[in-house]
Amino acid sequence: MGAGRTSDFATRRQLCRILASGGASLWAFGRAAAAAPAIEKADRVLVLKSRRQLLLLRDGRVLALFPVCLGRNPVGPKHAQGDGRTPEGLYRIDGLESQCRYRHFLHISYPGPADLALARAAGVSPGGAIGIHGLPGDLDQFGPVTFDWTDGCIAVSNRAIDEIWVRVGVGTPIEIRA
Repeated sequence: MGAGRTSDFATRRQLCRILASGGASLWAFGRAAAAAPAIEKADRVLVLKSRRQLLLLRDGRVLALFPVCLGRNPVGPKHAQGDGRTPEGLYRIDGLESQCRYRHFLHISYPGPADLALARAAGVSPGGAIGIHGLPGDLDQFGPVTFDWTDGCIAVSNRAIDEIWVRVGVGTPIEIRA
């Protein structure tokens, strides 16, 4: 009986050591996960059409900057559907779509009230479905796209849209400047 007791005691001691080392590992893992920096969300998006840049901002500080491609007729604000222009003005990100041909799509609240009034006065449709998106398929595997090609959207590389996707949420203001 004494030998069995020693054996049980040794087994319990081993089990305690295993649990203690596992607990220490879990504790260390928890600390490492807690120490990993959280991804900072942007509180504003700024697009500078003339510079072909999109900036993610937080409290006025630049979090990230990406090159962009614009509508195929990029000079001037969008006036009508099919004009190939990227809008200019103050809008919001009002929708997110991940199941689309452009990897991710962040919908912009174009047309706004002023855009609608201008289009109505001109007797044209203002268009819509304007957003920030990646490239079709894996097009950017061939290198950066450096020409304006969209119908009025803001296109970025697929790597860039992945980062924008996690940093920008619905409701984020976006300013698009000439």
